Amino acid sequence: MSTVESLVTTTDSGLRVLESLSADEIGAVREILTAAGKVGPTGRFVYVGLNEPDKAEVVAHQLGTAPAPERLARALLLDIATGASRDVLVSLTRGEIHSDTAIDGSRGQVPILEEEFAQVGVVLAGNDRWCAALRARGVDPAMTVCVPLSAGHYDVPNEQGRRIIRVFAFRQDHPEDHPWAHPVDGLCAYVDIITRELVDLIDDRILPVPEEHGNFQDPELALPGYEGLEPIEITQPQGPSFTVDGDSIEWANWRLRIGFDAREGLILRQLSFRDGDRDRPVLYRASIAEMVVPYADPSPNRFWQNYFDTGEYLFGRFTNSLRLGCDCLGEIHYFDATLADELGMPRTIENAICLHEEDYGTLWKHTDLFTGVSEVRRQRRLVISFFTTVGNYDYGFYWYLYLDGTIECEAKLTGIAFSAAYPPEGSPYQSEVAPGLGLPYHQHLFSVRLDMTVDGTANAVDEVEVSRVPVGPDNPYGNAFTAKTTRLASESEGVRDADAASGRVWHVVSTERTNRMGKPTGYVLHPQQTPTLLADPSSSIAARAAFTTHQLWVSRYSPEERYPAGDLVNQNAGGDGLPAYMVADRGIDGEDIVLWHTFGLTHFPRLEDWPVMPVDYVGFTLKPYGFFDRNPVLGVPASTQSHCCHPESR
Repeated sequence: MSTVESLVTTTDSGLRVLESLSADEIGAVREILTAAGKVGPTGRFVYVGLNEPDKAEVVAHQLGTAPAPERLARALLLDIATGASRDVLVSLTRGEIHSDTAIDGSRGQVPILEEEFAQVGVVLAGNDRWCAALRARGVDPAMTVCVPLSAGHYDVPNEQGRRIIRVFAFRQDHPEDHPWAHPVDGLCAYVDIITRELVDLIDDRILPVPEEHGNFQDPELALPGYEGLEPIEITQPQGPSFTVDGDSIEWANWRLRIGFDAREGLILRQLSFRDGDRDRPVLYRASIAEMVVPYADPSPNRFWQNYFDTGEYLFGRFTNSLRLGCDCLGEIHYFDATLADELGMPRTIENAICLHEEDYGTLWKHTDLFTGVSEVRRQRRLVISFFTTVGNYDYGFYWYLYLDGTIECEAKLTGIAFSAAYPPEGSPYQSEVAPGLGLPYHQHLFSVRLDMTVDGTANAVDEVEVSRVPVGPDNPYGNAFTAKTTRLASESEGVRDADAASGRVWHVVSTERTNRMGKPTGYVLHPQQTPTLLADPSSSIAARAAFTTHQLWVSRYSPEERYPAGDLVNQNAGGDGLPAYMVADRGIDGEDIVLWHTFGLTHFPRLEDWPVMPVDYVGFTLKPYGFFDRNPVLGVPASTQSHCCHPESR
């Protein structure tokens, strides 16, 4: 077996080393750590997940030249009584602790526990200053809910070394009332969740609490006219075209595995495409490695609002259990996700991942003027998706694999936009969507980590953009234009921005394989032309989320470099992650490389986004470019008439 072939998904035991932790393994982690005295009565498991082996070790094992890598689980631990936290690796192979490192908080804290979120309301309910501030606004403390949020990092002296959560209040008029419609604004509490004390109270101004409810399930809010919509039924009488074996999926010419992680959610592994009698690797690993939601309101009680939903909140743990006919339509295969709860016990999210295929219109079509040949083929795609709810927002992440080798990732954003009281004098940083109710401007910025293996690990990136050709001897009529190609040689050159005016894209090419025309085989990354981080470069969020300041970062592969904002994001001052990874300026031409692509939305909320937001979409595309020797879907069979129209319409 060649090195390239070893990167291709198979069903042998060699790839079991990449499987997500099982319930038994999570239980074993808990037992080992408890027996070693690392977790006492006040100890909590913040995160438990597979510590993935080095790609080279996996490849060597698949080649048969090395034993299976040691199977390691990573556990982030927190003592909720003292705030002491640890980063522990447990060897499941040997049944013992592999390493144990104390976390001192100087480079960030472990992510926030759900238990800590729940305790915030208890802490503030007994605080006289907080309750007095609510009553000053005409709000009964018993009728409020507390919304705890990650604190960021702002060099506040009395926050040094503390585990801080910032808190907004919302009034809830009855148990079924959505409190987001009634923000109690001008007020914010800073809480030390370990000592359970109010560290600071920002009482900036008193604003009227918006009165109009936002209960989107109320029939009185519904616009009529949809009563005549008939059901759409998606059926595949002969069953779906994909096959599933554990975490392995085969569909058309695609082969891959999937995994799931509390931090990153859905992970795609070892995607390959069958080309004749060989399976060709394309992508070793893909995941949403980080996302951040920075807000634009600079008011004293809101300037700090920016949330890292993966690194601070571990958004995979909030994954929804999907429902047939509502979340997913058609012939569906569901995968459960097994995670650890905060006591270290395994818990299962049923139907966490949805797998199905769907029609996607015309694949190719031509009616020829000279031969009279008229042919059409239909496109379809394999859809692998999950949804997670992080507080007020709901995010769906959809990976699409197409018959022609295209890969697409799409984020779907819905839920309830974060609300504020709209000031009577107006605001340049909010949209008023109901009387006295504002939705602050913000961005949703995602970082996808793409560990590319286009025909192997020897890859490079070419930046390709259009170039105008001036009128001259070679262009006398001025109609010419061409493509300009620039090879990115090192990591310092690998920090790039999209440019709609030049149609800039990035080709990930093999430096060892060529197509029949003698050109490198490759895939091209097509970014969407949306803004990067809009906060000032001197801001705290620009330092903490440096990955959002450019659309592309290309780094040399290293197994320790997993997260674009660094390992411990919560209360991290910044500088970790991609800026630190790339400071060595390693070569990236003909190397094992990783692409980190930033994409996202800038949201100036509309009236139509309230009280629940219709889905917004954003994503990117990877398309084969010279990867195949010709159109790879000429062999797709034609659809028959009986599959194309309703009998009554014939």
